[in-house]
Amino acid sequence: MKREKIKTLGALVQAGYQSKTIQQELADNLKEQLKKGIPSFEGLIGYENTVIPDVERAILSGHNINLLGLRGQAKTRLARQLTHLLNEWVPVVEGSEINDDPLEPISREAKALIAKKGNATPVSWLHRSERFYEKLATPDVTVADLIGDVDPIKAANLKLSYADERVIHFGMIPRAHRCIFVLNELPDLQARIQVALFSILQEKEIQIRGFKLRFPVQPLLIFTANPEDYTNRGSIVTPLKDRIGSQILTHYPHTREIAKQITKQEAHAAEAQASDIYIPELARDILEQISFEARKSDYVDGKSGVSTRMSITAFENLISTAKRRILISGESKTSLRMADFLGIISALNGKIELVYEGEQEGAAQISYHLITQAVKTLFSDFFPEIKKLEKPDEVGPYDELLGWFFKDNELFLGDTLKDKEYKLLLDGLPGINALMTQYQPKCKAEDRYFYIEFLLWGLEAYKKLNKYRTLEGFQFKDSLGSYISKL
Repeated sequence: MKREKIKTLGALVQAGYQSKTIQQELADNLKEQLKKGIPSFEGLIGYENTVIPDVERAILSGHNINLLGLRGQAKTRLARQLTHLLNEWVPVVEGSEINDDPLEPISREAKALIAKKGNATPVSWLHRSERFYEKLATPDVTVADLIGDVDPIKAANLKLSYADERVIHFGMIPRAHRCIFVLNELPDLQARIQVALFSILQEKEIQIRGFKLRFPVQPLLIFTANPEDYTNRGSIVTPLKDRIGSQILTHYPHTREIAKQITKQEAHAAEAQASDIYIPELARDILEQISFEARKSDYVDGKSGVSTRMSITAFENLISTAKRRILISGESKTSLRMADFLGIISALNGKIELVYEGEQEGAAQISYHLITQAVKTLFSDFFPEIKKLEKPDEVGPYDELLGWFFKDNELFLGDTLKDKEYKLLLDGLPGINALMTQYQPKCKAEDRYFYIEFLLWGLEAYKKLNKYRTLEGFQFKDSLGSYISKL
């Protein structure tokens, strides 16, 4: 069907156009994609076997959908991608406020126009990018915003009585007829406003003041919501939940590998700017593990959730920290260091909601604690596990290195150290070469110094060393050894 040649209702009928509801349109296009093996959604990593199949079933069933999940779980992105399942173009009665289908008009104006002009009724075409409406539910949203209200100015200009339905100004939902309408954060909508959605979801009609218009309005309604116990702001009223066809639970990444893929995808701008910064894979693991630690931490409010945006913004700060060091030192390239993780604390602070105990400790201290916990969790994957109880006479793999610190020696790594000085300091640690050769024999040369610094942070996490933060960098020492030497 060549839409450029179809300008009137008669031409549309002659071309064999058949009307479909938006639910039928989405279902038919999804069926074709599934038959051809074309993914219905892209970029939603980790949802391939969980959320996406549920959404596909809801579309095939013609359901309105409620996406229920904590913040940062790609609910809005998922809803926006539904537009890809729409026809690229659909015909509408030209000038229609509510996208009237030329073959099945619902508004008084469109019906009157067709009755007057017949096959000569002008037809325009609506692109799928214009068939997406989105509204954030806030406490100040009114029924007039969503459904509509009487427009006194229209009544005065057209000299119409308030009893005439032509004085109605349609709200966002009627204007989204044959479109996708997303209402974000549904629990924030006042209960009396939620009640106004009942008739649209069930009876497909809208009610405005004294008028009862039986418009078969056909938007696809997508709601997003956090779990009802997320805050005390509000909840979804039970009759409304009953009228929503499918409630689909979203979730955070199940594995660190999936989380890494998401961060790489979303932080592409930071990746592009990091051509002069080497990023060890271990650094990516630590970054993602921080989110996993936060989600199970006693200091963090689990009901609030820990958004995947935390890892994305933290990665951007991590790259910026290394970039800043290059600019200060005048070097042309560098590699990420463990010390660079201090730069992500500002990105972590705003992304986690703390319980009372966490608030008492302070947001920055909890963020630092989460980094340490991430190092501690990953440590035994790369170096020998440090047991809580050790036999006094048993020789440990870290004895030579710890013995050096025990003799009142210390290591100071400045934030802006040039790479050559940084490497010399780490290479000078006694026993470090033996540890790396024995436990990381396949470690790439580019990763070597990050692993050594990771080892030091791990020893501190297991309380074998003390690590102090100064204004200029990190200081590693054994305070107990220093104290005994002085005695």
